[in-house]
Amino acid sequence: MRRLILLLNAVLLCSLFGPALAQDTMPPAPYAYRQLDDPGQEAAAQDLMETLRCLKCQSQSIADSDAPMAGDMRHQVRIRIAAGESPDDIRTWLVQRYGDYVSYKPEVSSTTWPLFAIPVLLILLAGGILVGRFRRRGA
Repeated sequence: MRRLILLLNAVLLCSLFGPALAQDTMPPAPYAYRQLDDPGQEAAAQDLMETLRCLKCQSQSIADSDAPMAGDMRHQVRIRIAAGESPDDIRTWLVQRYGDYVSYKPEVSSTTWPLFAIPVLLILLAGGILVGRFRRRGA
């Protein structure tokens, strides 16, 4: 009975973590680590990759990350630049695919406006509180 439980646990662990571990053993996409032949296109790709967030690392750009997902994203950026797409079109495609979080330069939209409005409101609130306290002290 104990062996059966151990076997079931092993099968469960393999089924849960197997796909995640398999991703790291996949070979990198061709343009994950290889630059484009055209220096102008490579510069445009690098500029764009610096402004895109690695979804696995969450604190690095895809240009700096060694995560397999970042390599796949670098590959996509480079092949789309080489195909003649503009960086703005590629950014739009990545935002549609992965959400606003992928971009270090989010645009104001119906879903992101609170990110821009709340800090301004907090600063105004703090300023109002400070002005009120200074007026009470001076009176």
